[in-house]
Amino acid sequence: MSIHTVLFDLDGTLIDTNELIIESFMYTFRQYGKNLAREEAIEFIGPPLRDTFLQYDPGQAEAMIATYREHNKLHHDDYVKAFPNVMETIDRLHREGFQLGIVTSKMKGTVDMGLAVTGLDHYFQTVITLDDVTCAKPHPEPVIMAINELDANAESTLMVGDNSHDIEAGQNAGIRTAAVAWSLKSREKLLACRPTYMLEDMRDLLDIMGV
Repeated sequence: MSIHTVLFDLDGTLIDTNELIIESFMYTFRQYGKNLAREEAIEFIGPPLRDTFLQYDPGQAEAMIATYREHNKLHHDDYVKAFPNVMETIDRLHREGFQLGIVTSKMKGTVDMGLAVTGLDHYFQTVITLDDVTCAKPHPEPVIMAINELDANAESTLMVGDNSHDIEAGQNAGIRTAAVAWSLKSREKLLACRPTYMLEDMRDLLDIMGV
C-alpha cells in the first residue's frame, strides 16, 4: 500500500536543535558539579528529560529539569533552524495533500517555539507531544495517537526520525519507518534498528512517496 500519512520526530529530524540540546545538558550538569563531555551529552538526546536526570541523580532530577528548561528556552531562537531541504519537502508534501504529523518527546511549549521559529508551524494536522501521552517513544502510544487523530491507516503511515526510539516506536505501532542519515546518533546505529528506509536527504521522501 502506498504512503498517505507521514509522522515526523521534530528535534534532529526536521529542525536542528542539536547544539542547543548539547549545550543545555552540559550547562545543567555543570551547575550540579559534573563536567559532561560533548559525546556524553549526545547520548542523552532522544529520551524524555526526566528519564535522563532520574538515572543520574533521582534526588535532584526535578531541579535539573528546571535548570535545563530555563537555559534551553533562553537560548532557543539563537540556535534552532530547519535542516537542509526540510522546508521545501514539507511544503511539497503538504501541497500534494499528504497527511502530516509531529510525534515528539518534547513538551508542547518548546515544540511550538521550534515550529514557529523555523516557519513549520502551519503544515501539520496533528502534533503529539510529551504532554499528550502516558508513555513516550519507543512505546507506540504517541504514534498510535497521531494515527487515530488523523483517522489514518497504519498500513499507509510512515514514521520518520533520527533516533532508535523513533524507529522502535514506529515498529511497535506496526508502521513503516525511515531513519535520517544526518542524525548525531550515526547512520550505522540507526541501520542496526532496521528501518524500512534510510533518508540521505529529506528530499528522498519525495521519491518514496511517489511525488
